[in-house]
Amino acid sequence: MENNATNNWPKFTVFRKPIGNPYPYRDITMLDAYCYIIGDYAKAATEKLRTIPNEADRKAFKKNNFDYITTSGTFSYHNDASLIKHSQYMVIDLDHLENLETTHQQLINDEYFEPQLLFTSPSGDGLKWFVEIDLSLATHNEYFDAIVNYLKRTYNIVVDETGRNVSRGCYLPHDPYCYINPKYLNHE
Repeated sequence: MENNATNNWPKFTVFRKPIGNPYPYRDITMLDAYCYIIGDYAKAATEKLRTIPNEADRKAFKKNNFDYITTSGTFSYHNDASLIKHSQYMVIDLDHLENLETTHQQLINDEYFEPQLLFTSPSGDGLKWFVEIDLSLATHNEYFDAIVNYLKRTYNIVVDETGRNVSRGCYLPHDPYCYINPKYLNHE
């Protein structure tokens, strides 16, 4: 049973595989997403994906074998027009990183954006970085543009710009080393 602290946490909508499924399964919190990622739910699919040598086959496998969430809020259907409530979070998708461990550590220690969740992408060569945004200061798209620019200027990281839409799906892989902001673990 959720306590008052977790009742106030932002929610995300989970959609069951395949990625083409537009119907919501349920809403979850950041802690729920973390538990899914460090758990064994997607372990077999993640391990299998990383053994597939062909890029086209990897993309097809990923689309059909991973549940996904809408990090920027809860939705009644998987499209931008069906947003129920914005979570005040967004996921930044960092693909094909040269040094995954270094970038992971840099993002955990970033001085401007406190990471909320950070994990290795299903393919194993990228990161998913969840950051908090304040929509009273700027729009979702303005934040996205600012973060893309910040990462390029600060770390020379190029962001996957297809992730700008509010209903962007984020695959839920297995990552036993997933980072979660400690505030989600220390609730009363």
